[in-house]
Amino acid sequence: MDIAYFATFREITRENCCRIEEPPSTMGELLEQLCDKYGRTFRVAVFDGEELSPFVILLVNGRNVRHTGGLDTPLSSTDVVSVFPMVAGG
Repeated sequence: MDIAYFATFREITRENCCRIEEPPSTMGELLEQLCDKYGRTFRVAVFDGEELSPFVILLVNGRNVRHTGGLDTPLSSTDVVSVFPMVAGG
């Protein structure tokens, strides 16, 4: 599984992307694994308590996880996960 980070997530992780050889089965499990790797700042950016933060956009193969099961979205080793901060402009 490939994970791509964008904008402030590149600063938090100090990486543009990473590869996980044996990904967990759900988005929630993946985020917990990434929190262990990147620490508290990453956790605060992706979680709001036990729920997905409203300030993060997570795409699996281009589809927003908010429409595919949220933290229960199933994952496979061939998926590409993209992590974006919520942004606004005008």
